[in-house]
Amino acid sequence: MSLLLPPSLVTHTFYKPITQKHPSSSSLKSLSLPDHSSLITSLRNNATKNRCKSLIRASGTTISSVTVEKDAADGTLFVIRTQDKTGLLDKITRVLKGLKIEKPIIQFDQKEDCFVIKFLVTDLHGNKIEEDQETLVKIKNAVKEVVSEGVVLRKPGFVGGKSKTERMFEMMDGFLKNDPDSLQKDILHHVEYTVARSRFSFDDFEAYQALSHSVRDRLIERWHDTQQHFKKKDPKRLYFLSLEFLMGRSLSNSVVNLGIRDQCAEALSELGFEYEVLAEQVVNLIVCYFCEIFYFNYLSYMLFLKEGDAALGNGGLARLSACQMDSLATLDYPAWGYGLRYQYGLFRQIILDGFQHEQPDYWLNFGNPWEIERVHVSYPVKFYGTVKEDVVNGKECKVWIPGETVEAVAYDNPIPGYGTRNTITLRLWAAKPSDGCDIESYNTGDYINAIVNRQKAEIISNVLYPDDRSYQGKELRLKQQYFFVSASMQDIIRRFKDVHENFDDFPDKVALQLNDTHPSISIAELMRVLLDEEHLGWKKSWNILKQVFSFTTHTVLPEALEKVPVDLFQNVLPRHLEIIYDINFKFMEELKEKIGQDYARLSRMSIVEEGAVKNIRVANLSIVCSHTVNAVSRAHYELLKTRVFTDFYELWPEKFQFKTNGVTQRRWIVVSNPSLCALISKWLGTESWISDIDLLARLREYASNPDLQKEWTMVKKTNKMRVAEYIEAMSGVKVSLDAMFDVQVKRIHEYKRQLLNILGVIHRYDCIKNMEKSERKKVVPRVCIIGGKAPPGYEIAKKIIKLCHAVAETINNDEDVGDLLKLVFIPDYNVSVAELVIPGSDLSQHISTAGHEASGTGSMKFLMNGCLLLATADGSTNEIIEEIGAENMFIFGAKIHEVQALREKDSNVKAPLQFMRVLRMVRDGYFGFKDYFKSLCDTVENGKDFYLLGSDFASYLEAQAAADRAYVDKKKWNEMSILCTAGSARFSSDRTIEDYAEKTWGIQPCKCPF
Repeated sequence: MSLLLPPSLVTHTFYKPITQKHPSSSSLKSLSLPDHSSLITSLRNNATKNRCKSLIRASGTTISSVTVEKDAADGTLFVIRTQDKTGLLDKITRVLKGLKIEKPIIQFDQKEDCFVIKFLVTDLHGNKIEEDQETLVKIKNAVKEVVSEGVVLRKPGFVGGKSKTERMFEMMDGFLKNDPDSLQKDILHHVEYTVARSRFSFDDFEAYQALSHSVRDRLIERWHDTQQHFKKKDPKRLYFLSLEFLMGRSLSNSVVNLGIRDQCAEALSELGFEYEVLAEQVVNLIVCYFCEIFYFNYLSYMLFLKEGDAALGNGGLARLSACQMDSLATLDYPAWGYGLRYQYGLFRQIILDGFQHEQPDYWLNFGNPWEIERVHVSYPVKFYGTVKEDVVNGKECKVWIPGETVEAVAYDNPIPGYGTRNTITLRLWAAKPSDGCDIESYNTGDYINAIVNRQKAEIISNVLYPDDRSYQGKELRLKQQYFFVSASMQDIIRRFKDVHENFDDFPDKVALQLNDTHPSISIAELMRVLLDEEHLGWKKSWNILKQVFSFTTHTVLPEALEKVPVDLFQNVLPRHLEIIYDINFKFMEELKEKIGQDYARLSRMSIVEEGAVKNIRVANLSIVCSHTVNAVSRAHYELLKTRVFTDFYELWPEKFQFKTNGVTQRRWIVVSNPSLCALISKWLGTESWISDIDLLARLREYASNPDLQKEWTMVKKTNKMRVAEYIEAMSGVKVSLDAMFDVQVKRIHEYKRQLLNILGVIHRYDCIKNMEKSERKKVVPRVCIIGGKAPPGYEIAKKIIKLCHAVAETINNDEDVGDLLKLVFIPDYNVSVAELVIPGSDLSQHISTAGHEASGTGSMKFLMNGCLLLATADGSTNEIIEEIGAENMFIFGAKIHEVQALREKDSNVKAPLQFMRVLRMVRDGYFGFKDYFKSLCDTVENGKDFYLLGSDFASYLEAQAAADRAYVDKKKWNEMSILCTAGSARFSSDRTIEDYAEKTWGIQPCKCPF
């Protein structure tokens, strides 16, 4: 039976030739529509008889096939046999852009109980597609994908008219276009209706806001499609729990991953704006340093900023989390990230007279166009109170009666993948007061109490890592951690229960990743929910729990592992403490059966630490309850086995794995170094390396090519010029582009040894001062750049920052030295500053005392950008040596296995004379502040040199001299630089995530179709 269906069943656009709008397209005549009312009545009766299965089935198994018949006279004939596909042609039309779809016919085959849909496909000139076999295969595959995905279908009762779904498809029948004209219209629309400014008069900041919302609109389309696809396929999902995410600027990353950077630039250019000005955050810091009134400085600084960094993290851990989210999206894994939406983040570092001062980071004051507040997604989070016993369904259970309740409100941030439609979610929680408390206080006239309650609630998500030296600080940090995991667990379980009725499927659908120990309370929280709210019983709950958690630790020293006092736990989370005690008791009993009465080992492995102050060992809890414990480099893995978790490794060696950390090439080459990106693509002949980074290895073939080296040098010089301009604007110091840019940017800490770097600079300065003028001509010019924040309560770290400024003040104003040596400190170092500094660096220092760095992703970012490394054999450096060869690096210092012996004999070994001389210069007040620096000098003298600055100093100077010699030979230096980039593929976060997915999480890609 063959028929043409009337408009009641088929969208009216099916009755005329369907084609994309094109200036050259000729108008086509509509097909005639004969009356088939009797056949329609029969079809309706069949649909009713079959209880409308063919109209309401939105998912499930359907019979479908796509074939191509080449003997059609007017084009290539596609034939689709399928069930339940009303609206299918509408989707096919949107997918096959740039092609004509003509003469669509729908037949119903009663024998096979399926629809047969036929239509002709030609190119815009009316030619058959079959002549191009490759194109034909692509079209056929695209049509197959549309058919297999299906569409949302009508509900019963709408047979005679259009359904809500059909009407919505007609109103929004395509995705937002990405051509410059369409982008321009959207920007002006948002200027007028979102920013509420006249489209005839708006400034850079308003243009940035409008552009951001226009880009976000396109993200949201992909985001909704991705979530709907995940919901339909119901794959096992990863939930990535981390207290820190340093995402960097969203605009630049989003336009790159969407593939619309050039289109955005063109659209803005025609409106009189420059994309680079809006997106690159060129910061004029002069006012910040030379205006007297700080708050005016800060306001001027913020107004100049188009997009600041989201202050959601501290350092490497936070940036690692951001890179992994990017890779999860790019590799199409079904994943969610969970964290906290900090009101002020860590702090903004202000340098006044060389001293660090901390100010709140008001990063949200000017709004955040990239987040979507989900006011309807909120969960109650409980604190304090008591635990009572109750009977439910004849079984005894515990009931937690809280003393305080706070609301967790969701803020969603879309994370786009590169080269894919997949866009995943980073959901951040903000603390709000419980409505009940406010209403009750207001009703009784206690307005002060209402305000206090609001402040007490909101302070939970105000600041990253509150100072925990006091009891109040420890309490706030514990509440912060629990608030984050409680809201996340409620959200995860709610999503699971939307689709599944039985918790037996939970381990097959949920993978929970603990990024360090901060989210570890989620273990006790999940157990509490399964026991007290789902009433599953201990055995079943425990069986579920131990299958879903995996734990990645970033700790290298046992004494650095997180502990929470038991009395604090008892006060804030009484029910969770009971659960932890029960877990520990059962674990201890099991352990006794395996190792006997070895009380010393039992004590070390217990989750509860006995002593004058009883503590909960959070890391032990994570290991006991997780199916996998991950290290972040091979060296770190060895430290876990031999130093940090030796007892646990001997008990469960199969639990321990390592996945070397990585960084995303999209952020650290494509976004931050577009010139290098273009050069790499030119020489590789493809941009595929952006998603398949193993292709970078082919650069090795051209490392000695003089043409590539010449272009490589030009790219580096351009990037150095940007850094030099930034330094001059920020500090007033002019630097030479011919100098080697020697950079150390990371959190200020004694083990990271910025002090060793500064002492090395003093030694270099001392040598230049004592040279004859003729000798100075042979000196390789250096610009030494240091940046990083010191924790507010870490006095030694703050003194290191002050010493850097004091030394810089002397060196930079010494006419004898001139351009041979400059020292610069970059304040308020963050992701955006890193995107500027890293591409312009020649040499990067990663000089932690061996055995103190778990991985070190900073070195990987420099490596990708062709920067040579001067480093100790610590963390991931050993694996970098394997990839690019020790001959292309400058390695120095004690090895991990040598450190302990050197510490034991430190008091009996004299430090090198060069070391003692430069230290004496500081101690004697050569750079001023003699008394202030005394305690700093004391940390590295008289047997107190714990981080081995004196022991490694001679080796450090030798490595610096080797770098000077290599820099003079430009051909050799450029070759080494190219080999660094070529060898960086192994350190992509794409590789890290693929390892986790396969070996730890057990998740598969779930690609959203285009």
